Order: sequence, then C-alpha cells, then structure tokens
Amino acid sequence: MNTEITTRYSSHPEDFKTYPTSEIRDKYLIVDLFKVDKISGVYTMEDRLIVGGIHPVHSPIQLEAVDQLKAENFLDRREIGIINVGTKTKIDIDGESVELDHKEALYIGKGVKEVIFHPSPTGETYLYFNSAPAHQEFPTRKITRKDAEVVTLGSLENSNHRTIYKLLVNSVLETCQLQMGMTELKPGSVWNTMPAHTHDRRMEAYFYFDLSEENVVSHFMGQADETRHIWLKNHHAIISPPWSIHSGAGTSNYSFIWGMAGENMDYTDMDGIKPVDLR
Repeated sequence: MNTEITTRYSSHPEDFKTYPTSEIRDKYLIVDLFKVDKISGVYTMEDRLIVGGIHPVHSPIQLEAVDQLKAENFLDRREIGIINVGTKTKIDIDGESVELDHKEALYIGKGVKEVIFHPSPTGETYLYFNSAPAHQEFPTRKITRKDAEVVTLGSLENSNHRTIYKLLVNSVLETCQLQMGMTELKPGSVWNTMPAHTHDRRMEAYFYFDLSEENVVSHFMGQADETRHIWLKNHHAIISPPWSIHSGAGTSNYSFIWGMAGENMDYTDMDGIKPVDLR
C-alpha cells in the first residue's frame, strides 16, 4: 500500500501534566509527513481527525482506504481538506482533474471513490491534509486565497502581526465538521494565537511550514494553569486536544495551517486566556 496511517490515542489532561518531553513528542508531535511516493500520517482519537502528508515524486499515488476506517474507500464516511505547500500539481477526483497551486486548498466530500495525486512537473509536490468523519455529502471545491475569508490581526509592536486565510470554513463553503485555514506571520513577528484560547467542543491540529532549516518554533500546549512547550521544525505537525491551548513563537516568521474537527464550528465559542494568566 502507498497509504500509511498510524494511530494515536487520547490523553487525559491530568495525565499530560506528568509527561516528560519525550512522551509529549511521542504522543502529539508528527514528523516525517512527506515520504517519497507515499501518503502518510496519523489517525488521532481526538475527534478522529487524520493528519497527513502526500508526496508524489516518481509516479501518481492514489488515496487508499486504511485499516482504521474499515471501509472500501477512504472517503466512504469521511471528508478531506488538502492545502498545497509545494509547487503546482494536479489531482484527479473521480475522473475530473483539478490543478492546485501553492497555498491553494481543495475540499473533497464524502462519497468520492477515487482520488489520485500527481507529481508536479515544475518542482516538489507537498500536499498537507486533514480528514474528518462526515455524515453528509458536499461537492468538491477548490479555494484560492482570493476566495478565502481574510482577517489581519495583531501588530508588529506585539510581535504577532499576521494574516489569517479562512479557506475551508463554513463561511466560505459547506462542510460537515472539517475546518481548515492558513496563517502567515509578517516579517518581524513570531507569535501565533496569542492571546491563547481553548475550545472544549473541538480539537485542533497545527502544521508549521515556511521555516528555513536553521529556524524553529516553540509550540505551547497544555491547560492554561500548567503549560508545556515542544520544539518543532519545518513540516512538523502537532495534535492539540480540546482542553489544550495551542500557541507558538518562532525564531523567525513562518506560516502554519490549522485544522479542526468536533461538535461546534462557531468561532465565537473560544475561551480566551490573558497572557498574564498563563502558567
């Protein structure tokens, strides 16, 4: 098989407080997302989101059902969101072709049988994806940054001047529960998602990119009164349980993709946390 998905189980927040660095990395950090001619990733029990990477190099690769799904096709009971973090490539969806350029997003709904990813003719193909369970079918749709709902937040004075592109969200297109977007930090800014927050009714996954080899991000997680940090490099992803904050600071500016799944898609249900109240 060219599709390799491992399983990660949920953790209780009280247990999390006892984890050493190595265990935090084992349970939440996802590395090696882009394996040559493979679709690889993690099936997390946090809202059963699949976090993965697609890296066709020598030949096209097809999205295959994996054992965790107990289904004939990957999308029999799921939806998937894909964001291109590499060069322009082509994706076939049940015989129809879509070209996906750098930082463009593609939503594919429940019921699609065949998805094939092609190597890019002009460079390296890196496709990041999230997939969530779905109970209803919605049509395939490509979303560019021009199509997105765009919000600019923060300031250079606070080192968090950033632009948020809400790509695969319900204000832009219909989905069952999957929500995805991209945040770009402006030069001179390093903080993301600060002030921090939690949202008990949905989990979140972060994927960091646009980082050079010599730069890193310190990602903060845990409950507000007892946080932990973990160091991430370019093309690393992190699983954030509903009870955890998800915030980070880098040694340079960077971009990241956020993806969520869960019961509620109302962004106003966040529980904000003042920076001075973090511990």
